[in-house]
Amino acid sequence: MEKRHIISLAGDLASGKGETSKILIEKLRYGIYRNGQYFRELAKKMNMSVTEFNIYVEKHPEIDRDIEKSAAEYAKNNDNFVIDARLGWYAVPESFKVYLKVDIDVAAKRAFYDEDRKDTEKFDTIEEQKEDMLKRYKLENERYFELYNVRKDDMSNYDLVVDTTNILPEQVADKIIEEYKKWLEE
Repeated sequence: MEKRHIISLAGDLASGKGETSKILIEKLRYGIYRNGQYFRELAKKMNMSVTEFNIYVEKHPEIDRDIEKSAAEYAKNNDNFVIDARLGWYAVPESFKVYLKVDIDVAAKRAFYDEDRKDTEKFDTIEEQKEDMLKRYKLENERYFELYNVRKDDMSNYDLVVDTTNILPEQVADKIIEEYKKWLEE
């Protein structure tokens, strides 16, 4: 398979994909394609939380397929970009595939205090946030397996796995760039 100048960034909820992708595009002078942002916008338009929208999409798989197909279509005509998407690695297999892991307690705290999430994630406590994140993770895994016969939590799908629990997004991005350059040269 021909390698492309594309980094697909997947990962756990609140693992730092958004912040890391911002740093990557700045350092590499790449573009960005974000499926998750589109998913959140659709949830907001339907006046649903992201979890409610995940449940809705289970009964409307065409939405999911259209979202994933859009990343593959974008990659056909573009290069030098980062895909910030749960299944970017699947949609664009010729990309450098990265998965960001994070401890669930750290993730719940990050998400709870993230003002950008308040439109589609409204919780009174960090524990409620955590419970919702665990539910979403399970829903997504089941849906992706049913639709595509893939497991996003199978780390063998990725070229690089980084635990972001105790490191800054800048350090995560530097590690990705270092490994990405090696991958391109192989």
